[in-house]
Amino acid sequence: MERCRLVFSGSGGQGVITAAIILAESAVIYEGLVAVQSQSYGPEARGGATRSDIIISESEIFFPKVTQPNVLVCLTQEAYNKFYTIPRPGGILITDSHYVETWKKVDSRQIELPLYQSVIKEIGKPIVLNIAMLGAVIKITHLVKPESIMKTLETRINPEFLSMNQTALELGMNLAEDYAMEWIGGH
Repeated sequence: MERCRLVFSGSGGQGVITAAIILAESAVIYEGLVAVQSQSYGPEARGGATRSDIIISESEIFFPKVTQPNVLVCLTQEAYNKFYTIPRPGGILITDSHYVETWKKVDSRQIELPLYQSVIKEIGKPIVLNIAMLGAVIKITHLVKPESIMKTLETRINPEFLSMNQTALELGMNLAEDYAMEWIGGH
C-alpha cells in the first residue's frame, strides 16, 4: 500500500465522523499504519453537511486534508451534489441508494449500495448505518481487517451494543462483496 485518501460525507448525526475516527484508529493501533483524520461541519451540528478526511499510509503524512480522494462516500444527496467531482480519476464513489440519486457521470467507479434499507431490514435501527458503511469501505478497499475495526469498537462503545455493530459491519461487507477489489491506494 502506498497511500489511500478517503472522504466520508453525509449529514450531522449519521456518524460519518465517528466512522472515520474508527477507521483511522484501527489503521494506526492494530495495523501498524500511519493515519490522519480531520473533519468539518455545516452550520448545524445535526442535519448539516458533514465531511471527514482520512489518509492512511505506510509512510509519513505531511498534509492532513484530502483534495482528490481515492474513495469518496456520500450518504446524503447534499453531500453527493457538493462532492461528486472530487474523486481522483479511477477512484471510487460509494453512495447509499436510499438517500442519494446519482445523476452525474464522473471519472470514478460508482458503487450504489442499499445501506440504509439493509440496516433497517436487518437491525431495525439506523444508528449503525455508519458502521455498515465502514464495512463496505473496508471490503472494497482492504485497508484494514474487520477484526481491527471490531477491536476499536470494543474500546469505544458500550458492550451491550457490540453485537449490533458487528452485525452492521458484516452487513456492509456483504453488500460490498461484489465490489471487493485489489488495493487502490496510490492510484
